[in-house]
Order: sequence, then C-alpha cells, then structure tokens
Amino acid sequence: MERKRLGDSALQVSAICLGTMTFGQQNSEAEGHAQLDRAVANGVNFIDTAEMYPVPPRAETCGETERIVGTWLRGQARDNVVLATKAAGPSRGLHWIREGKLGYDLASLRAAVEGSLKRLQTDYIDLYQLHWPARNQPMFGQWQFDPAQEHPATPILETLAALATLVREGKIRYFGLSNEHPWGVMEFLRLAREHDLPRPVSLQNAYSLINRNFETGLAEVCHREHIGLLPYSPLAFGLLSGKYLANPNATGRITEFPGFGQRYGKTNVEPAVAAYAELARCNDMTPSQMALAFVYSRWFTASTIIGATTLAQLDENLGAWTRRLPETVLAEIDKIHLRYTNPAP
Repeated sequence: MERKRLGDSALQVSAICLGTMTFGQQNSEAEGHAQLDRAVANGVNFIDTAEMYPVPPRAETCGETERIVGTWLRGQARDNVVLATKAAGPSRGLHWIREGKLGYDLASLRAAVEGSLKRLQTDYIDLYQLHWPARNQPMFGQWQFDPAQEHPATPILETLAALATLVREGKIRYFGLSNEHPWGVMEFLRLAREHDLPRPVSLQNAYSLINRNFETGLAEVCHREHIGLLPYSPLAFGLLSGKYLANPNATGRITEFPGFGQRYGKTNVEPAVAAYAELARCNDMTPSQMALAFVYSRWFTASTIIGATTLAQLDENLGAWTRRLPETVLAEIDKIHLRYTNPAP
C-alpha cells in the first residue's frame, strides 16, 4: 500500500489508517486484535485511537480502546507502527475523563498523555491530536457559528507551549488538530511561527460523499500550509454502504446508538445516499467501494481513517483501495453533490 509523508513531519503513513473506536464497545479485545493483524497484513502501518474511546463515550468503557490497542502493540515492532491518539477537550460534558479537567493547558495535557501512554503500553505517541477545539465552534452536526455560545477556553498559545513541552520530553513526536475550522488552523500556524513552537502536521475532520465541507476553505489552507487531511467517517456511520436503504433497522451504529450520529439525520441525507448508491451499482461497484474510492482518491487526503465491526467489512474497505473511479463517475458524483450539497455537515 502507498505511503505518504504526513504534512511536514518525518512520519510516513499508509494511505489507509485503521480507526479503532469500536474496540471495547462493538468489538471485543480478540476482535480488535484480529482487525489490527488483518490491517497490518494488508500494508497498513497507521493506527488511530483516542482517550475517550470507545464511542459513544461512557464512563464504564472510557480508555478501553487504548488498552486493547496497547495489548496488541506490545507484541509489535514499535518502530513499524505509526500510532495516533487524541486528547479529549472541554465543553462536551465528559466529566469522567481526568476528573473533568479537560482544558488544553500543560497540566491537563500531561495527564492525558501519560494516561494514554500507560494504556497503550508505549513510551511515545507519534501523532498526538486535540480531539476538538477548546473554544466555541460548531461541531459534530452543528453547522452555524453562534457567538452567543462563547465560553472560557485555554488560549491557543498556551496550548502550543504545552505541546512543545511534551515534544521536548519525548512523550509525543508531532501534534495534529481535529474537528477544526479555517480560523483555528491558521491561528495555530500563526502563533507557532511567531513563537517558534511546533506546528500542526495534520487535520482529522469528517469527510465523505455527503460531507465535503473541507473543500470550501480548509483545502486551500492545508495545501498551502502542508497539513495532511486525515478524513474520518468516509462511510458516514455506514450510511454510504447503502445497508439502511434496504433495511432501516439494519445492524449498525445508526440503529444501535439512536441519536448519536446527529449530523446524519438531516434533510437530504437519505436521497443523497440513495443517489450515490444507485450510481455505484450502475458502475459495478458496491456503494461502500465507491464512497471509499472517492475519499482515497482526493488530492488532499493523506490517509483515510476506516473503521469496521467485522473482518468482512474491513476486507471490503481495504480492497476499495485498488478501485480507481473513472472521470465519468467522478463527474456524476459532482452532479449529485451539487443537487444535495453537504447534507451531513
């Protein structure tokens, strides 16, 4: 599998990254290990997790995903794995994580990193990400900025200084952002330049056929600033597999955790999914293959984060890497996109 340099870092990551947020909730430890083994056997060297996983977050399972990845990692050659995890931020009510001390200041980030290192059974994290902005921002299905929701947050400069300390201590190698917006990315970059501090090398945001918001403003930012996009939810919680079109009660995250995928209950999501599924079938592809091949092929994609609950799903996701979409199909995708523009922001 192709490997790419992640931003301006020295990290060489596989074009596909295995996401692990099902481990400890929908997948057992043995199933998680089997997925990790299968992914590595297919050329994947990049693993993504987070301290708040599995999802949906609960006090009873918090940290379980990192623990499962850690029990697998101890049997691997550490230098062969690019390991990414994320620090939970404030404003989402996860009071059970670090006793609710979720700011992005040095004390909070040090506690987060050290907890992750212990669960992951490693001495360092290759890519440490801020799971979402500390400041007021529309996230996870919200689509309008509301200044009335302003709240106190760790200043970005303080966060950068804290991350620089963790880099100097050898606990993390590089850092990235997640669920960020153009102003936030540019502010991190500006302050890093002005104060000679580490700069972000990656951005992990949702991106799929039904959520192409990245293309509007962030694509230019990331291109000019050499930041790699790590798209997550390329199958939109399984919607783009088409399985819910045939059976609205099909097993999956949408039915197992009703109300959790709030960005996917909006107007035009279902007709957009149906249109993409029909296009895929007319071109001898499964809907999943086309949806993944589209994200894999984007010029701005550094590594696509995939997730699965079965090895069969994982095999299909990995196999989509070899699919190349003809220009005629890409043109039809854009037509559907203009008809149903970003129905799941």
